[in-house]
Amino acid sequence: MLSALSAYRRVLVVAAVPAEREAVLAATGGAPQFDVLAGGVGPAAAAAATATALVTAAERAHPYDLVVATGIAGGFAAHGVQIGDTVLADRIVAADLGARTPDGFASVAELGFGTAEHTPPPHPVRAAAEATGARTGAVLSVSTVTGTRERAEELLARHPDAAAEAMEGFGVAQAAAAHAAARGIALPVLELRTVSNAVGPRDRAAWRIPDALAALTAAFGKLVA
Repeated sequence: MLSALSAYRRVLVVAAVPAEREAVLAATGGAPQFDVLAGGVGPAAAAAATATALVTAAERAHPYDLVVATGIAGGFAAHGVQIGDTVLADRIVAADLGARTPDGFASVAELGFGTAEHTPPPHPVRAAAEATGARTGAVLSVSTVTGTRERAEELLARHPDAAAEAMEGFGVAQAAAAHAAARGIALPVLELRTVSNAVGPRDRAAWRIPDALAALTAAFGKLVA
């Protein structure tokens, strides 16, 4: 059982790639209340995988009551986020879903075509952050990973509370929100990330993927009673 999230009986955990899935499974130990899947890279793949899992579980009369998007991420060093840190999203933001205009970037929400962010419920965010020692802040979902200082600065200018950048959280949250609305239920979503690199100039030599995966196992270990 998730000691920090004990109100939830069945938890869907969505990572992107098998290495992240294995890192989570190393902590959850095959506990029956967890289903951990590698849904693919990017918001579209994550949304499709999440929606399929939610519908399948509901049709089998074993619905989920919590969804967790997880995996490794880039951290915003300007906010003191370091490699190996754990981050919990208090906002899950589609940071590049919108349009470039002469005045700058306009989000899909500002254009009037939908939502550009989801807000996880504060209580489980606090509980999970206390259990894991995680930092909280916005986690930005992008379809193109940041590889320049200019892009990192632009993202921080638009989202001053950004702690991390990843690719799947918004897709997971969007699928869960659509499923919840269709069925008239509450279905909270969390996003937990561990940091493998700094957001900014692309420097593969500085990436610490094994360290971030080990931190992911450790974070889930602290959530599992």
